[in-house]
Amino acid sequence: MSLTSGEAGPEDSRGSERTAGTPPSNVTFNRLELNRILNLYGRMVADGEWRDYAIDFLKDKAVFSIFRRASEVPLYRIEKDPRLARKQGAYSVVSAGGLILRRGHDLDRVLLAIDRKLALV
Repeated sequence: MSLTSGEAGPEDSRGSERTAGTPPSNVTFNRLELNRILNLYGRMVADGEWRDYAIDFLKDKAVFSIFRRASEVPLYRIEKDPRLARKQGAYSVVSAGGLILRRGHDLDRVLLAIDRKLALV
C-alpha cells in the first residue's frame, strides 16, 4: 500500500486527533429518519419522477441525494447537520442550484418542500 503526498503514514504522529482503536464518528440518519426519507423516495420513484439516490455520511453532516438520472447532479439533497440543531434546525432540503428550500427541526415538515402529494392540500 503506497501513500500519496497528502496522506500520513502510521509512523507519522503529527496532529492525530483520534486515539488508537476508536473509529471516526460520522453523522448518520437514524432508522426513523431514513424510513421517512425512503418512503417519500419510494412514492416518487413509483410516480416516475426520481430514479436514483446516494447517501453520504460525513464527519459534520449526513446527506441523502436524490437524482432523476444517475449521471446528473442531484435534484435535491436532504441534509442533517447537528451543529445547526439549536439554531435553524438540523434538517434542510437543498435544491440542485444550492438554494435551501426549507430548514427546520422536524424532518417531516422539512420534507414537505419536496413532497408534492402532501403539499397540494
